[in-house]
Amino acid sequence: MTMQGAVLHDPRSVPLLQRVEAHAAVGAARLLATRSPRRIRSVLCVVRRGARPAGPAETKKARDTVVAVSIACGGPEGCLTRSLATVLLCRLHRRWPTWCVGVRFTSPFGAHAWVETDGVAVGEDFPPGYFRTLFTVP
Repeated sequence: MTMQGAVLHDPRSVPLLQRVEAHAAVGAARLLATRSPRRIRSVLCVVRRGARPAGPAETKKARDTVVAVSIACGGPEGCLTRSLATVLLCRLHRRWPTWCVGVRFTSPFGAHAWVETDGVAVGEDFPPGYFRTLFTVP
């Protein structure tokens, strides 16, 4: 039986150092995700300082690593933690993708958080225009 919500979760597929970095990013993301959107945005604005823009390949690699080490980040309800962990993991390597928060443009209402590079969502299956961006941390 196939499940549309199935995710790749295989921590052993990630080298040890990258696994440790990813676990640290996921832990920090889980703490940050408990804060208000305003607080999250202000923390990310400080953290991103001095980082160069991340490319699509390195952002995808960071996202895939986060999903591989954390099953909670891979699920449909893990978008906030997944996106935060992805930007934090990229920041460990002196890079920064755009962190986005938005809502579904069509009904039913649904909030979502994701990362973008060059205006394109990384690792997401939704078509362009499906979510309306509320705010970003570029």
